[in-house]
Amino acid sequence: MTTAPVRDGVATGRLSSALDPEAHAIVYDQYVSAESADPLGGELRRISEVDRAHLIMLGERGVVEPVRAAALLRAVQELRDQNFGPVRGRPMPRGVYLAYEGFLIERLGDETGGILHTGRSRNDLNATTARLKARTPYLALLDAVDRLAAVLLEKADRYAHVTMPAYTHGQPAVPITYGHYLTGIAVAVLRAYGQLIDAGRQLDVNPLGAGAIGGTSVPVDPERTAQLLGFTRAAPNSVDAVASRDFALDLLSASAMLGVTLARVARDLSAWTSEEAALLRVADTLVGSSSMMPQKRNPFLLEHIQGRSTASLGAFVSAASAMTTAGYTNAIAVGTEAMRHLWPGLADTTDAVTLLRLVVAGTEPLPERMAARAREGFTAATYLAERLVVAGMPFRAAHHLVGETVLAALDSGRSLEETARTAPFDGGLTPDLAPDRVAAACAHGGGPGADGLPPLHRELAAHRAESDVRRNRWSDAEAQLAEAVRKATEA
Repeated sequence: MTTAPVRDGVATGRLSSALDPEAHAIVYDQYVSAESADPLGGELRRISEVDRAHLIMLGERGVVEPVRAAALLRAVQELRDQNFGPVRGRPMPRGVYLAYEGFLIERLGDETGGILHTGRSRNDLNATTARLKARTPYLALLDAVDRLAAVLLEKADRYAHVTMPAYTHGQPAVPITYGHYLTGIAVAVLRAYGQLIDAGRQLDVNPLGAGAIGGTSVPVDPERTAQLLGFTRAAPNSVDAVASRDFALDLLSASAMLGVTLARVARDLSAWTSEEAALLRVADTLVGSSSMMPQKRNPFLLEHIQGRSTASLGAFVSAASAMTTAGYTNAIAVGTEAMRHLWPGLADTTDAVTLLRLVVAGTEPLPERMAARAREGFTAATYLAERLVVAGMPFRAAHHLVGETVLAALDSGRSLEETARTAPFDGGLTPDLAPDRVAAACAHGGGPGADGLPPLHRELAAHRAESDVRRNRWSDAEAQLAEAVRKATEA
C-alpha cells in the first residue's frame, strides 16, 4: 500500500500536485489581506500627475509666473518622492484634494500654493483622474484577453483533427473537431477584444479644462495637457466632459459581453469533463479534491469562471442605474457612485479570462472517447442526407429516409454506416460516414473542413498592435511630462 505524503497541504485525496500559482492567486489569495494596496496613495499620485501637466501648461501659456510654477512642481515632486506622507495624516473634512492643496498652500504660501487650481475645478480634475485610474485595469484586461486568444488559437491548431460531436440541445448533432470548437471560441474572444479596444477610445479624451461645467475664462490649453497626459484629444464640450462617465459603461458593456462567452464556454467544459461524458481531462494542477471524498477530481475553476464572468454585467446594471438618477451635469451619482462599480467589474472579468486561459491550456481531449460519441450519436446522418440531395433526391425525402435508417440502426444495434449499406438508396449510394471524414468534408459555411485560423491570427495581431499603440502613448506621455517638469524646475 502506497501512502501519499502530505506536504504543505499539497496532497489531497488522489491529487498530489499543487494548484497552478496563477489560479491560486485568484481563487485563494482573495482571503489574504493586500497590505500593498494603497488607494489613497494611488489617488494622490494621479492628482499630482494632473497637477504637473496643468502647471506646465499654465506656465507655457503665461498664466502663472514660471518661478511660481517651478516652486509648485518641486513641492509636488517632493510629495511624490515621500509617497505623500505629509498629506496622509492631515484631516480631510472636504476630501483628498483640498487636504493636499491645503498642504501646498501652507508650505509655499497662498501666492504660490494657491495658483494650483487656476482654471480648474474638482469636477474636471475628477473626470480626468478617473480616466487615468482606469488605464491600469483596462490594460490588464486587454493583456488577459490577448493571452487567452493566443492559447485558443494554438490549441485550435493542435487539435484541428481531433473529431468530436457538436452538440445542440445537449444532444450529439454533427461531427466537428475539438480544434474547430476552440476556433469558434477564439472568434468570439477576438470580437470582444475589438470591442474592448473600441470602448477604450473614450479613455483617450481629456476632460481637463472643462472647469466646473462651463469651461473657464482662463486661457488654458486642453490640447497641451492632453499631450502631456497621453490623451489623443480634448473634450469638445464642457458639459459633457464633466457630466459623462460613459467610458465606464462602454468598458463594462464590452466586458459583460465577453463574460457571457466565458460563462457559456465554462458550462460546455463542465459538461465535457464530467465522468459521464469524459471527453476532456483537466490537468491535476487545475482541479481540486474533496476534504471528505478522496476520489474526487473537481474542475472547480470552471465554477469560478462562471461566477466571476457575470461581474461586469452586474456592474454595468448598477453603474447605469446610478447614472439615471442624475441630471446631465456633474453629479456624485455619476462620478462617484456609478464609478465604484467599474473597478471590481473589470478585475473579476480579468480573473475569469485568466482562469479560462489556464483551463484551456491545461485540458487535453480524449480522442477515442470523442470519436466514439460521434459515431454512437449518428452525427454523420446530416451528411448522408446531403449526399442523397447531391445525387438528386429532394432534401425532405432524404431527411425522412435517413431518419428511418437511423431507427433501423438503433433496432439492429449496428452503426449508421453499416445500416446505410443495406438501405434502399437510389444508385446504391454508400458514402464514407466515418465522423472524421465527414468533418473534413464540411468545408463550406465556416465548417471544420475549412482552415479558419489564418484570418484569426491576423486579427489578433491587429488588435495587439492597436493595444500597444495606446499603451506606448500612455507610457511615452509619462516620460514626456517628466522631462517637461525637469526642464521647468531646473530653469
